[in-house]
Amino acid sequence: TALCDALAASDRVRLGAISVELVEGAEPGLYLTMHDYGDLPLYMAVVGRQIVVEAMLWPVSQVRDPVGFNEELLRTHKLFPLSTLGIETIDGEAVYIMFGALSSASSLADVLFEAETLADNVIRATEAYEWHLREAA
Repeated sequence: TALCDALAASDRVRLGAISVELVEGAEPGLYLTMHDYGDLPLYMAVVGRQIVVEAMLWPVSQVRDPVGFNEELLRTHKLFPLSTLGIETIDGEAVYIMFGALSSASSLADVLFEAETLADNVIRATEAYEWHLREAA
């Protein structure tokens, strides 16, 4: 709740570049809409002593050759600073995600920087890896 309030009071949210919404549940989190990045949705949660920010890229089933693609990801992931690529199961489906993490003691400026860096990296990754997909992302 404190992180949501701090983000809501930030210039980026007040000026309309980002929307933030508290998601209630067993493990509450934040849903951010990055308007400067085509309304890209990000999920942010405080997990222990870190803040995790993540975005879903696409389902594994949408990749033409997952084994070859996974190898390329492992060889090129350093092209996306402060972000990591992985596979997670969401609603029973394996999906590629991109995420970043920082200390829960980080400044609000650092949290916003992480969210914007992740959004930029998601767009860049989608453009870089689009040719691996069965359909354009």
